[in-house]
Amino acid sequence: VQLQASGGGLVQPGGSLKLSCKASGNIFNIYVMSWFRQAPGKQRESVASIPNDGSTNYADSVKGRFTISRDSAKRTVYLQMNNLKPEDTAVYYCNIIGREMISERRRESFNSWGQGTLVTVSS
Repeated sequence: VQLQASGGGLVQPGGSLKLSCKASGNIFNIYVMSWFRQAPGKQRESVASIPNDGSTNYADSVKGRFTISRDSAKRTVYLQMNNLKPEDTAVYYCNIIGREMISERRRESFNSWGQGTLVTVSS
């Protein structure tokens, strides 16, 4: 299973960006779709996640500013980021966990990462 992320870029403080991440491959089902980020010199951290039941979870630092959503038919997860701050500057990674079809009768779990997309918030 491969993930293709897009939507990063340079934005001024207070601005908005929308990230997208599309999954491809023989996916049988998806359990959870998430976004992580890694700022320079820091560890990767969870930003937001959306399990199969449609509930959402956010890091405290982005609550009220970021919104995660998914289009299951398109196998795509989105991250709408509003009121961006310089501390949001990081490489953003999408992550999807689920099961893929290896053969007609065989399915295996997968845990795939996108290639990362850089978000820079600066004036």
